[in-house]
Amino acid sequence: FFKRAREQGDYLLVGIHDDQTVNSVKGGNFPVMNLQERVLGVLQCRYVDEVIIGAPFSVTKDVLEDVYHVDVVVHGASDQPLDIDGRDPYELPKKLGIYKEVDHPCLNLTTTTIIERIIANRHVYIERQARKAKKAIAEAEAEQREKEVNAALHR
Repeated sequence: FFKRAREQGDYLLVGIHDDQTVNSVKGGNFPVMNLQERVLGVLQCRYVDEVIIGAPFSVTKDVLEDVYHVDVVVHGASDQPLDIDGRDPYELPKKLGIYKEVDHPCLNLTTTTIIERIIANRHVYIERQARKAKKAIAEAEAEQREKEVNAALHR
């Protein structure tokens, strides 16, 4: 995604919302990773030039013109939640004609789909671990019985 976003210009600036903002917009247990983890994850990408830590959820005039001089605002083609005031966070760039959606190569790879997959696989994981534990206990008991038989034979 970052490679495709970078192709829209010559400098890729990525806004990362603080934890409180993400939680207030998405609710529940979001964000999954804390701000520092998300920043480091984004900065490791070679296509990213700079990160705005604590970027506002809705793109503002200050961010676009006064501070960073943004020419294009890129977002993935996935659904975007509305800001806490119910407005489209990309309203201003859309109005200015500088908003562009870029397909993500892994459209089904979102935080929500990852969480859903974890929850769905949790039951399978618990059953597998229970079987492994039962097998390990049975093996340990068999080994103990064998030791007891060997000890009885050597008496």
